[in-house]
Amino acid sequence: MVGNASFSLYCLLSEVSMSTNPTSDVTLSFLEKLVESASDSRQKQLALHQLACTRFLRKDYAEAEPLFSAAFSAGHLYSVVGLARLTSLRGNKHFALKLLDSVMSSRWPLGWMYQERALYLDGDSKLENLNKATELDPTLTYPYMFRAAFLMKRQSVEAALMEINRILGFKLVLECLELRFCCYLALEDYRAALCDVQAILTLAPDYRMIGGRVAAKQLRMLVLENVEQSTTADCWMQLYDRWSSVDDIGSLSVIYQMLESDTSKGVLYFRQSLLLLRLNCPESAMRSLQLAREHAASDHERLVYEGWILYDTGHCEEGLQKAEASIAIQRSFEAFFLKAYALADSSLDPSTSATVVSLLEDALRCPSDRLRKGQALNNLGSVYVDCGKLDLAAECYINALKIGHTRAHQGLARVHFLRNNRTGAYGEMTKLIEKARNNASAYEKRSEYCDRELTKADLQMVTKLDPLRVYPYRYRAAVLMDNHKEKEAIEELTKAIAFKADLNLLHLRAAFHEHIGDISSALRDCRAALSVDPNHQEMLELHHRVNSQEP
Repeated sequence: MVGNASFSLYCLLSEVSMSTNPTSDVTLSFLEKLVESASDSRQKQLALHQLACTRFLRKDYAEAEPLFSAAFSAGHLYSVVGLARLTSLRGNKHFALKLLDSVMSSRWPLGWMYQERALYLDGDSKLENLNKATELDPTLTYPYMFRAAFLMKRQSVEAALMEINRILGFKLVLECLELRFCCYLALEDYRAALCDVQAILTLAPDYRMIGGRVAAKQLRMLVLENVEQSTTADCWMQLYDRWSSVDDIGSLSVIYQMLESDTSKGVLYFRQSLLLLRLNCPESAMRSLQLAREHAASDHERLVYEGWILYDTGHCEEGLQKAEASIAIQRSFEAFFLKAYALADSSLDPSTSATVVSLLEDALRCPSDRLRKGQALNNLGSVYVDCGKLDLAAECYINALKIGHTRAHQGLARVHFLRNNRTGAYGEMTKLIEKARNNASAYEKRSEYCDRELTKADLQMVTKLDPLRVYPYRYRAAVLMDNHKEKEAIEELTKAIAFKADLNLLHLRAAFHEHIGDISSALRDCRAALSVDPNHQEMLELHHRVNSQEP
């Protein structure tokens, strides 16, 4: 029925089916249709590789091999992984290594190549390859897990914990949380172990641990026997403390525990959704928002949660209408806050600021807890800064800090900076770094308030704590370019683009390529960036300019 769009349709269907059950007959059927509907080389590469992966997971090895081979021959480089693993399963690790070596010698090596190569090595060679994999692509999960497990076997549990914390600092991975849970058990730190297993259950209520043999809920009950029970009041105090120290995983755990007994489940599920959004878990956040709606204690509360669901799915106007409907029933903090937030985000009209200020002031006059009032004060401070009312902004941030909203240090730093007090701004960000459990963003912001050497040190720390943050790479590349080190500047950007094809990084590298006269490389980056965002105005202008220079 859909004709030429059939590949896109089966691509969508197979993606949904794979996320549900990658080995089901339904997934297999969709992927077979995907292969049939592929009309060009790129589509065939993708379809053949994905069908091969499903065949591999179903242990249909004889059927998987020719599919991986066809995808690899068509240009799908990553399919060499499937061929190597099949070769290894037949007991020929040496040939698996040769396959990977042939790919690595023919092009610029990438992190996943070293990770895959490590699977067929032992001892120091294995660790060397995994360390190289992390150097080239710090987002790969397996190297951290292997090193942590290796350290645990050597009775270096504290070192193992440090290793697994490296990745959990910027990427929330269930398997890594599970491994950290095991580290805490080895240290007999049952409270920390409980925290991690409750975070796991928040993200995946049916998760099974120890290779799928034990339900996470069962392990939680066993650990719970070794932890002193907390009252509801204790839990609220713990939540304030963890929220103030920007410990999002810890906050998730406390909320999970509170949901077992607290009657105000709607409010708690809503708090849970905010944390999950901050941890970049949008699907889990949406599930929590839907649960908040189901457990809403009143009609006006339910309307607010429906408004957030609409806002988070891109229906801002409808979200605003829900907020207004809620206010018509009862004036509440959350309804005014939702209306102010959605209005501030959807309107570019400067006159909207006065309305947003009025709504946030209305919100602050309504009953709420310190967690949300701190956020409202912080938001109000931001609006005042944008309007140039720095005294009012500073007052908001100071009041937010008094009730434990630690992130207000960042707003107060901005006020100091706008008053030409860089030392004060630097000091505020230092306070945030000292208080916050997750502080990569604080180091990044502090780098704006110091001299070049301190800036470089702060941005190196940002990359160490969270290699997914783009700004440090751009800054270092720009400095290198200013120093006429064009090759090194491009290498700095290439290092990040290898594991994060960010639009801003591609745009900058394209401009650098154009600057040194490498027109073909500039065009390649322009096309890659425009495939991410075809309407990016600066990229379109650069592409037009570079395209006109091509011989």
